[in-house]
Amino acid sequence: MALVDTKKMFRMALQNGYAVGAFNVNNMEITQGIVKAIAKEKAPLILQISRGARSYASMSYLKAIIDIAVKENPDIPICMHLDHGDTFEICKQCVDDGFTSVMIDASHHPYDENVALTKKVADYAHAHNVVVEAELGQLGGIEEDVVGVKADDIAAHLTDPDQAIDFVNKTGCDSLAVACGTSHGAYKFKSEPKLAFDVIEKISKKLPGFPLVMHGSSSVLKEFKDLINKYGGNMPDAMGVPEEAISKAAKMAVCKVNIDTDLRMAMTAKIRQVFAENPAEFDPRKYLGPARDAIEKMVVHKLQVLGCSGKAAECL
Repeated sequence: MALVDTKKMFRMALQNGYAVGAFNVNNMEITQGIVKAIAKEKAPLILQISRGARSYASMSYLKAIIDIAVKENPDIPICMHLDHGDTFEICKQCVDDGFTSVMIDASHHPYDENVALTKKVADYAHAHNVVVEAELGQLGGIEEDVVGVKADDIAAHLTDPDQAIDFVNKTGCDSLAVACGTSHGAYKFKSEPKLAFDVIEKISKKLPGFPLVMHGSSSVLKEFKDLINKYGGNMPDAMGVPEEAISKAAKMAVCKVNIDTDLRMAMTAKIRQVFAENPAEFDPRKYLGPARDAIEKMVVHKLQVLGCSGKAAECL
């Protein structure tokens, strides 16, 4: 089947209490690892492409890789999504390039500017049958070009539930990324975070049936952090979002959970391990292959945390 948007995915996720994994892709091996896990678990899938990914691999290469994944997995609903588009021009380009979902992130602008830019993107995207994710409130941390607020300021930038109603009504966005205490990157927190589930609950009551999104939701898994550090890395203070908190949010109104850092860590850990155990290795297939396998294993685990394993058929 062809690429799909997220409308039915999110409707079923809300109805049945799970979230869909949204995984960032940068190359063939990452994409293959994700898709192999998805096919094994029979789960719906959102493949995200950031500005950094398009700069690194070019849109034509990434689109071709995703097109093959779609062709080889006709029973899996796959959405191609722009992650953190920050201008109308970027979003328009991705709509024109065949994305089925785009995110306009104008959360760093004053509220009225965020509303105006989001509405402009939504109007254009909807005219081309593409869905739109927006963001209200600001996360912490750093990921690629996305720079959030400082860790100590996260609580002051949570999404305002009352403002969320006004924002959705004025912009016409199809889903909303909310700031509920998560943070971008591997070095998210100084201590284990406590997510603002009350924010999610209040927004879901004010906007019943409306899909919410969690960014900055990698867990910085200890397995990969330990491997990276064992084989020459330096990530002693990396800390992510506890998986039990992600599972809880997925049973609420959160329909999409973004995962990027965990993919990078799984790949880096295995490559470091191969190089450390076999310093003479120079065949990319011999280190990228194990990295791909590590991604597959990690994504299988994440799908079970999100509760979306076995849900592909109902999202078609």
